[in-house]
Amino acid sequence: MTTLDDLRWDLVVRRQPADFLYGVATMGIYCKPGCPSRPPKRQNVRFFADRPEAESAGFRACKRCDPAGLRADLAREVVADACARIEAQESIPPLDDLAARAGYSRFHFLRLFREHTGLTPRAYAEGVRARRLQAALAGGARVADAIADSGYGSESRVYEDTGKLLGMTPGTLRRGGAGETIRTALADSPFGRLLVAATASGVCFIGFAEPDDALAADLRKRFPAATIVADDAGLTDTVRAIIAFMQEPRAALDLPLDLRGTAFQLRVWEALRRIPAGETRSYAELARMVGNPAAVRAVARSCATNPTALAVPCHRVIGSDGGLTGYRWGVARKQALLARERAG
Repeated sequence: MTTLDDLRWDLVVRRQPADFLYGVATMGIYCKPGCPSRPPKRQNVRFFADRPEAESAGFRACKRCDPAGLRADLAREVVADACARIEAQESIPPLDDLAARAGYSRFHFLRLFREHTGLTPRAYAEGVRARRLQAALAGGARVADAIADSGYGSESRVYEDTGKLLGMTPGTLRRGGAGETIRTALADSPFGRLLVAATASGVCFIGFAEPDDALAADLRKRFPAATIVADDAGLTDTVRAIIAFMQEPRAALDLPLDLRGTAFQLRVWEALRRIPAGETRSYAELARMVGNPAAVRAVARSCATNPTALAVPCHRVIGSDGGLTGYRWGVARKQALLARERAG
């Protein structure tokens, strides 16, 4: 008869992650089932439910698999300190300086930083500068001033890499919609009030389930300098398509879109549009889809700032445990959308 300990031992031998620990009596240490060390002899192994149980039995944590999380905590602190230092400086700190401050060799520090952020320190610093530039331009600063204050040596560097840094030209971002007319339409929908907005290039905003003034304020925040006019008649077909999708979301909501964001946000939004109706992806899977497996948090932020709900289906992203997690327009609505897609 197979016992629970037999099943646990099989996981230890196969180095499979599991929610228990095992102790090696001859060495006095306890490990995770996935420990890379050579498996001990079966007769020397004891199993424990958690760290307190293992430690109360007189076992100490293995230094290789770090079941107590001490090494992982230290690494997180080191990387967090380095990130804070990068954020605080105008110029990019040299890698050697960051490594020396952390007390690691250049190679070891670089590996730790990549493991925890998915980026090199330079790439992280470039992202910080890009965010500073984006914030300054969105705040109305002159392009030359914003570029200089963000730590770039020249305007040419920014314009050469504008797609990579911002996803649009600095002038477009700075203008905040100045000189543009954005047409809007309000309507009742199966999920409450619906606001649709469109530029000459396509739909730039879809929001719902909030009062009219809250939806309008969200749009105005995204396009502070634009001229916004009501055009319910002109957007009738667009509104009708969105409401039909809410009722029976069996296919993609195929609308011309005018998406504006950083290059990374645009990649995430495009990846969201590739998720078939009725299917879901975790944030980690979405991060892999955009080519940056470690950028799970950045992917989640991009989903949260998606300006065109439904057309860019961020409701198809779930937690790694299968949970629905948060949704700007309400978890109940997310659940209803997914259920209707799967039913179709």
